[in-house]
Amino acid sequence: MSFDLVFFGGTGDLTWRKLMPALFQAFRHGKLPEGGRILAVARDDQSDERYREWLKERFREVDAGKRPSDEEFERFASLLHYKRMDLSQPEHYQGLKDWLDARNADTVVLYLATSPYLFTQICQQLGAVGLNHDKVRVVLEKPLGHDLASAQEINRAVRGVFAESQAFRIDHYLGKPSVQNLMALRFGNALFEPLWRRESIANIQITLAERLGVGTRGAFYDGTGALRDMIQNHALQLLTMIAMEPPSANDADAIRDEKLKVLRSLKPFTPDSVARDVVRGQYRAGNIEGVVVPGYLDEVKVPPESHCETFVALRTEVNNWRWAGVPFYLRTGKRLAARDAQIVVNFRPVPHKIFPGGSQPNRLVIKLQPEDGLELQLLAQKGTGQGEQLTPVSLDLDFDKAFAAQRVGAYERLLLDAIAGRLNLFVRSDEQEQAWRWVEPILDAWAADPSGPRPYTSGSWGPAAASALVARDGFSWAEEQ
Repeated sequence: MSFDLVFFGGTGDLTWRKLMPALFQAFRHGKLPEGGRILAVARDDQSDERYREWLKERFREVDAGKRPSDEEFERFASLLHYKRMDLSQPEHYQGLKDWLDARNADTVVLYLATSPYLFTQICQQLGAVGLNHDKVRVVLEKPLGHDLASAQEINRAVRGVFAESQAFRIDHYLGKPSVQNLMALRFGNALFEPLWRRESIANIQITLAERLGVGTRGAFYDGTGALRDMIQNHALQLLTMIAMEPPSANDADAIRDEKLKVLRSLKPFTPDSVARDVVRGQYRAGNIEGVVVPGYLDEVKVPPESHCETFVALRTEVNNWRWAGVPFYLRTGKRLAARDAQIVVNFRPVPHKIFPGGSQPNRLVIKLQPEDGLELQLLAQKGTGQGEQLTPVSLDLDFDKAFAAQRVGAYERLLLDAIAGRLNLFVRSDEQEQAWRWVEPILDAWAADPSGPRPYTSGSWGPAAASALVARDGFSWAEEQ
């Protein structure tokens, strides 16, 4: 199958840090279909050869295990091409079409790795020159809008040019192997389904924690914040995969229909419930692994009086038959105590204790990063004598060790799926808009609240109010148990 993959924003950070290394891994592993061309599009005036040399230098900055040897890069570079484009000039789109039409590949993938404010203009210009025929797919990188209105505007522009089946809205968390195993865990095994409901589960916690601060992205991050950057997309997508009903088939629309039902079932926020059930924080100076780090307000290009949140913890419920009354806790933040992404399913305690001492309820920990695996926490007897207390034990599965073959990374998987036309791991427009619809009352309540975010020390687990949020229901975060 011949394909042309075009990166708008071909010299941007996303392209050289994430997308090109992912494509190289697919090439190295023999997974990239033959007959492909990769075209980088940007404003810089350079040739194919100069772009290849520039990218080779950038590859020196990626993880050592993902860097190509000189011989590997030479072979990979033969796929790379460069075209200068000013995205505001209609004639440049015609030049792109002529370049693509000269070969007439089986598939054309147009990846918009640009600022989202350019999405509408790019899509309209692509449609004007006829680059929206049935061989074309368009990939839209997040953030997909700043709020519901801007997301709807982007979607209207995309729908005005492309069919929904041609639009691939990317959320790289959905490409992680560990997230794929959420589907396998739930719908490929009979063990958990009878327990996957309110009668057996006490609460579910989703944590997406980072040790890093905003670094040099202060100007961008200050206009975004943790709620938009992580909760509205990544965390909510994980919640839908945990809470969804079994789809009728492993089919894109069947899966996305069930995810949408979960989003529509989420308990809506009001100004009062935002004040009660949502905690926002902003990191101050502190210590990370023995290194003193600055506070958010001292970061580069961050306004000195910024109220931007770098931490969010919230409580919600899924108002349906399966999950009624079960709290879901979502938490994300920067400069926290660990880099840790995980989902913790806390089961209810046994209804009648017959063993002495306390009895810790069972837990299933789904590890997303930095580890990739499952840990089932149970209780057992050591067998050392009469009347002994139960002792916690774990069944711990490390997927990287269990599967010896090279596993496919998130962007690698999603790029290959876009080339193949598989939509299962991409977000449909109604899903995306419903997620914005759910978070907007939080944004509105914060805009009307002059108090701003609560401070927390870098290297901690966020404001103390986040612990109080969970303790109010008689529970605690996983690291506090």
